[in-house]
Amino acid sequence: MFAIAASTVTNWGLYILLPIFIAFLFFIIFDISKKSEAGRAGTFWIFLALGAGFVGFLLKLLLEVAFERWLI
Repeated sequence: MFAIAASTVTNWGLYILLPIFIAFLFFIIFDISKKSEAGRAGTFWIFLALGAGFVGFLLKLLLEVAFERWLI
């Protein structure tokens, strides 16, 4: 009766739910760094490590769009 294609679920999960989950993880790390009194340097390094992963994810999305649009 009610069916959603597997590709639709995959796209929603990859492009909508995963960034929301990453933002939630940033909030959790921020909260933990404040509660543990990590200081500026500790908080900076935690966010730098997580931010590198998030930037990599965004670059992957941009490369996919670029390859689909201009190379394929």
